[in-house]
Amino acid sequence: MLFSQSRQDAIGRARPAGQTGRLAGLLTGSGERRVRLRTLTMIRWIAIIGQAFTVALVHFSLEVRLPLGPLLGAIGLSALINLILSGFAATTRLTERSAGLLLGYDILQLAFLLGLTGGLQNPFSILLIVPVTLSASTLSLRTTVVLCLMVVVAATLLALFPTDLPWYPGTLELPRLYVGALWLALVLGTVLVAGYAWRVADEARRLSDALAATQMALAREQQLSALGGLAAAAAHELGSPLATIAVTARELANSVPHDSPLAEDVALLVSEGQRCREILRSLSHKGVSEEHAPFTRMPLSNLLETVAESCRRRPEIDLVTTLERSTPASAEPRLVPSPELRHALANLIDNAVQFAEREVRIVVALGPTRVAVRIEDDGPGFAAEVKELLGEPYFSTRREAGGLGLGVFIAQTLLARTGATLQFDNRDHGARVTITWSRAALEGAASEI
Repeated sequence: MLFSQSRQDAIGRARPAGQTGRLAGLLTGSGERRVRLRTLTMIRWIAIIGQAFTVALVHFSLEVRLPLGPLLGAIGLSALINLILSGFAATTRLTERSAGLLLGYDILQLAFLLGLTGGLQNPFSILLIVPVTLSASTLSLRTTVVLCLMVVVAATLLALFPTDLPWYPGTLELPRLYVGALWLALVLGTVLVAGYAWRVADEARRLSDALAATQMALAREQQLSALGGLAAAAAHELGSPLATIAVTARELANSVPHDSPLAEDVALLVSEGQRCREILRSLSHKGVSEEHAPFTRMPLSNLLETVAESCRRRPEIDLVTTLERSTPASAEPRLVPSPELRHALANLIDNAVQFAEREVRIVVALGPTRVAVRIEDDGPGFAAEVKELLGEPYFSTRREAGGLGLGVFIAQTLLARTGATLQFDNRDHGARVTITWSRAALEGAASEI
């Protein structure tokens, strides 16, 4: 009971046609991630200025002799590349391939500088982690792994073929065991920092994409609600002129002889006018009762029955709604059936219908201080490993069926706005989702809708 296919379709239809492919890539994690060029060039300028300042300070101020020609040449090449990149528009976004190539060049450039200044013995060798960390926070896992391998290879070459570390008397050579320990620390640090940064950034991206999907689904529901109100308004405005047309048509029908060549046309005009009035009447009814005008309220049990009717996609499944009162005086709350509330309830009920074998029961339990809705099915129930992850975005057991794993996340997010809490557990045979409100929170949310 994880994600409703019909809700996936709703999300898909809510997107503009030109954005469907790109948004689908983002929501499934398969889309190409792009980095803003200006962000990357600013970071690289900081690195270039820092490298030039460090070389100048060590050579001229600390009087440690360095090979200035090759060092400044490598730094100057990076500055030239950055100047060329700065000529592009500030809003330009690099493809993942281009960003990966630039970060890969930064690793090679830094490895070259370290190779001329002592290799891993140089304390600035720790900076090899920086390009990998940038990739982990902005690019895909594949690109980050490639850059990690580049750092490992560069660190290994610097450890196996070290150059002398420039020092005051001449050179400084550290023990091989210590250099090996530096290599191990650099490799482990690169892997751990990259893995942690990628995981945190990926969680943030997935949550942001899931919230965007929620907003798109809600936008579609609100558009449908607004369309229902517009239909009701149009039916009201067209009612008067259509009534005049109908009266005129009937007068013509009474005044035209039955054997007149115009009799058939007049009869057609009367019947079509009547048909138009029936269409407008149905539009007006739909705009008020189905899409629910802002001031229409209905009992919670009736709202659940209405939502359940829209989820009857399997005729062999019985949908039963019952009402339980702890005391005869327990009043049933009356709610505005907002698009958010209907969408959330429909997600949970539709999921129960998909996994049920014969029956889905929707129980409204009314207490003196709390109101609960239990959605119970007689399906296989929740697996132990599934229960712990329910409500997390992009978690689904039906990836092969096209599920994105957003249904429970969207429902939980929308219901939380009304003060509800969700609980997932198993019955003797089947699964149960319990939605619980305090009466004060539910009535407060209902009055604000």
